[in-house]
Amino acid sequence: MRILVALSRIFVGILFIISGFIKLNDPLGFSYKLQEYFSADVLNIEFLIPYALGISILVVVFEVVLGVFLLIGYRPKFTVWSLLLMIVFFTFLTFYSAYFDKVKNCGCFGDALKLTPWESFTKDVILLIFILILFVGVKYIHPVFGKLQTTILALLSFILSLWFGFHVLEHLPAIDFRAYKIGANITEGMTVPENAPKPVQEYSWTFNVNGEEKVIKTNGSYPSVDGDYVSVETKVIEEGYVPPIYDFSIETDGEDLTAQFLSEENLIVVVSYSLENIEKGGAIKLKALQDRARQNGFKIIGLTASGEDAKQRIKDTYNIDFEFYLCDEKALKTVVRSNPGVIELDQGTVKQKVHWNDIEDLEL
Repeated sequence: MRILVALSRIFVGILFIISGFIKLNDPLGFSYKLQEYFSADVLNIEFLIPYALGISILVVVFEVVLGVFLLIGYRPKFTVWSLLLMIVFFTFLTFYSAYFDKVKNCGCFGDALKLTPWESFTKDVILLIFILILFVGVKYIHPVFGKLQTTILALLSFILSLWFGFHVLEHLPAIDFRAYKIGANITEGMTVPENAPKPVQEYSWTFNVNGEEKVIKTNGSYPSVDGDYVSVETKVIEEGYVPPIYDFSIETDGEDLTAQFLSEENLIVVVSYSLENIEKGGAIKLKALQDRARQNGFKIIGLTASGEDAKQRIKDTYNIDFEFYLCDEKALKTVVRSNPGVIELDQGTVKQKVHWNDIEDLEL
């Protein structure tokens, strides 16, 4: 039992630290995932949506800290009880998501590793088993160091985790796992290879045959049935290839300008998924950015999901005149974790990306 507890302790501790750190690297992204869980279509606790960011920071800091606590043996009973309660909650969440097909990716490992709902649930069940072993054998968990050293390490893990979380919020994730990272080409990210797997769908056709409804399933072909057609439902059996970027576009008045701008050289793009909620400190910097970009031979545009009234209000308020084009809000939240954020594109390749706090660091 002692050996089993020791192995479980190492496995659970390391996994919690890795999982927590990946989300702590991008707490804003995890908060978007929490908003999805809180929405009316999933858990229907929308009153928590405004607090999603704060909750995300607390959860991921606690996740990292618990992993450290377990490895160094700090307060074993508190640590194991906390791990057990956390994994029971997440196991319920992933089961609910998988069974009712609510959330396609749990966000357990952020954008670094995307798991299907059932994969996430399986992972949590395995973790639950290891944590139950720790719960039963908690008496075998002892501090690795002396009491003072263990307390100092525990406190440092909390302080450093909290600092790191706020640091990336004020700048950008230290490691970018998304399809819009520096060096990525957006056009290539949207391309579907010719030999890419196609989705497999099942069609359930309902016919009225002699006064009774009869359901016939096919792969899409219309069945030969001696009866009256009633309805048809489709279900995806196997997902086809989904490109890393599938919802990015640059539009205006119904015109798609994506290809045009992704072929431009020296293009500065100001990204604000919501001009209504744009950070004032960042908006104030846009005039200087606009002037500096043009002086150095760069073209500058904006991307937003906001409407015309909001666009004009921002232009008038902050004395800018570059054009804002329309793009999907979810895509813009993925492009850069900042409102506003700025990227430099060269023929669709991301050359630079900065938080509004670091606009002055753009090399033009």
